This record gives sequence, structure tokens and C-alpha cells, in this order.
Amino acid sequence: MPSTRSPRRAAAIPARLQRENLHDEIYEKIYVAILEHRLHPGTKLVEERLADIFNVSRARIREVLARLAHEQIVELVPQRGAYVARPTIEQALDVFEARRLIEPAVVRRLVETLTPEKLARLRAHAELEMDARRRDDKRAVIRLSGEFHSLAAELAGNSALTRSMRELSVLTCLMIFLYDSPTSQSCRADEHAQIIDAIGRRDTARAEKLMLEHLDHIESSMKLDAATEEVDLEAIFRT
Repeated sequence: MPSTRSPRRAAAIPARLQRENLHDEIYEKIYVAILEHRLHPGTKLVEERLADIFNVSRARIREVLARLAHEQIVELVPQRGAYVARPTIEQALDVFEARRLIEPAVVRRLVETLTPEKLARLRAHAELEMDARRRDDKRAVIRLSGEFHSLAAELAGNSALTRSMRELSVLTCLMIFLYDSPTSQSCRADEHAQIIDAIGRRDTARAEKLMLEHLDHIESSMKLDAATEEVDLEAIFRT
């Protein structure tokens, strides 16, 4: 049976797909720039400048920024514009609480649905991380470390978990920039590999335990106790 779709409507579909692909490409570029700490927390994202850089309309940029704001990666301030999010200490603690609830569930589901192909993707990603560490490519290490958790959720096969982990991972990267102790490593080199080994052995209990310890190590590397500290103003201003 011949198609009843008009030539004009048929032509509009590829054009719409092209716009959607461009939207996703701009989103990914901003997302990765934040993940790699090339865009710092609090950086203003000027619509006009971004529209010029990506050669799109300001309306298109606003759509991308709205999507990032929905994921709490960007803050939209009325009359002022869009800024890369600056998670507070309270929000940082909330993020780790959420991750401790979500990531054991990711591990359990991943073990239940594990295939050789999924395990190979995890190991390949871990190798990319190790290569970045050998090259001392700090930006790549940060990005790949965050993406490991998103990849695990994706391979677990639950789209809601995947969306949650993607958001929580980039928020954690912002938190690392804001609160990480300069003398500590927020993500130890071998921890992801140990988690993957436990998943590969289908040792769910071990994998969950390692994941929770991994989150503890990341959180403990941050200086998240400032909210409870009282500043001695007299000591600061009276010298």
C-alpha cells in the first residue's frame, strides 16, 4: 500500500531528527565539559555566546540549558541567566545518600543480567581509566570515573536507574571540584576493577560491599564538614 505521507511532511522528519541530534550533541558537549571540570561550578553559561559557538539559535540553547537544569546540573537564575550548579554541602550529603540506595540495586540487577558482552564493556572502560591514569590525564580520569557508574546502570538495563546515575555522577564531579581535599584521591585506581571482578564472579554481596566502600572513600575525600564549623571572625579580622 503506497504511503499517504505528503512530500513536505516526509521532508520534515529528517529535518526534525537533525535538530534533535544537534540538540543532543550540544547537550553532550556541555555535559562532558562539566564532567571534566573544564566548566567550573558557578560558571555563567551565556546564551548568546553559546549560540554563536554552536551556530544555533538562542532558543535552541535555552532548550539545552533547561534540560540540564531539569537534571540539576545547571541552575537557572531569574533575570540573571544560567550557571553551572554549585551543590551545597547539604546537597552533597543528599547525593551520597541517594547513591548508597541506588548503586547496590544497580549491582544486583547487573549481576542478574550479566553477559560476557556486558562484562567486556566494563573491563574495557576500566582499561580506559587506567590508561588515563598512566598518562596523568586528570580530566579524563574524572570523566571516565563518573561514566563508569553510569555505564554500570546502563548495562543493568533499567532506564530510570540510568538517568538517575547519570545525574548523580555529574553532581558528584561538581562536588569533587568544590569540596575535594587537595591531598587525597577521590577515586582509588583499583576500586572499579575490584567491583568488576566481583560482578564477573557473580558475587553480588561482595560487589555491593565494594561499591559501598568505594562511595565511602569518595565521600571521605571531601571536606563536607564546613557547614557545622563556626568561623572565628575576630581571629580573622583582628591580627
